[in-house]
Amino acid sequence: MEKKLYDITLNVNDTIVTGKVKAETSLLDFLREHNFIEVKKGCDKGDCGACTVLIDGKATVSCLTLALQAQGKKIYTLKSLGSWEKLHPLQEAFVKFEALQCGFCTPGMLMSAKALIDKNPNPTREEIREAISGNLCRCTGYQKIVDAIEYVTKGDHSEN
Repeated sequence: MEKKLYDITLNVNDTIVTGKVKAETSLLDFLREHNFIEVKKGCDKGDCGACTVLIDGKATVSCLTLALQAQGKKIYTLKSLGSWEKLHPLQEAFVKFEALQCGFCTPGMLMSAKALIDKNPNPTREEIREAISGNLCRCTGYQKIVDAIEYVTKGDHSEN
């Protein structure tokens, strides 16, 4: 017996994206099938945070979110932050502080940081650590990531 397909219309990075999905289709799979490949597929169990996107401003792992649950909500991926020509301050800081190595965790890490800063523009280091606690990184050891996020929140961008 074939599974029923549902029409879906999502607002991704301020662009309307439509399609048909099965009830069990994850937001991660829907996004990747529609060329939002900046949303990384890591563990597919909600453990690594590589697939983190913003849904109505909240950092959310897209692998555990059904695509149908995202209908009517604003979804933002890494591509919403900046471009090659004009990086977002978080992206610039990640480069400046060498807060990325292999880069696999970076999209999810940046989206978690963005959600934090939007909600709390002046977080403590502990609040930064808490905000990225759902994002696993096997390369950097986290210190440089925390330093980069803190740098953006402090507003003093003179050379260190």
